[in-house]
Amino acid sequence: MSYDIDLSDLERDALTELVNIGVSRSAASLRKMVGEQVLLSVPSVEVMSRKAAATLVGEREADQLVAVQQTFEGVFAGRALLIFPEASSLELVRAVAGDELSGEDLIDIENEALAETGNVVLNGCLATMANMLQRSLTMSLPQVLRGDGALLFAAREESDREGLVLFLYINFSIRHRDIRGYIAMLMDVPSLAALKQLIRSFIERVTAESEAGTSSAASG
Repeated sequence: MSYDIDLSDLERDALTELVNIGVSRSAASLRKMVGEQVLLSVPSVEVMSRKAAATLVGEREADQLVAVQQTFEGVFAGRALLIFPEASSLELVRAVAGDELSGEDLIDIENEALAETGNVVLNGCLATMANMLQRSLTMSLPQVLRGDGALLFAAREESDREGLVLFLYINFSIRHRDIRGYIAMLMDVPSLAALKQLIRSFIERVTAESEAGTSSAASG
């Protein structure tokens, strides 16, 4: 069975908007955790192979990578990763846990703080997307991974080898903090095709509602 998984410009714009709404809601939750203004945005969305995603991160980041991983299941399924260069991950832990902690104390709580942050961002992003697409997803508990892009994007099972990556660069701004990161959603081709169909339906609903509103305003 063949699938059409290339996103049109309109579908890509709609998906980018859905993700931005999701991470904006995550930012509100993070603000409560860190006590500082948090701004999150996703300026670009790309669909690429696992190898291309690993190469892209490797070209951008010389440091070891730290990622929080959660699997998700529903009408589309896969693995979601919140990825940071190691320096950014430590800065994020300081923001969450407090600057007064020593380096040794930071190491002790690093995984816990990262897992909590990843859970907030990934859950908020995916749950919001699913809700706006009129579906629901089940998320696993967060897991912290360390390694390079090849390790993070490696196929877990033989059936994953043909999978693709929905790759999102994040503008991640906390006042006085130098933090940057990425969100990646690793899905097989059928899941990505299902997501594309949901995006099409979302566009049709929004268009219909807009036209109905325009018609109502004109008749009024």
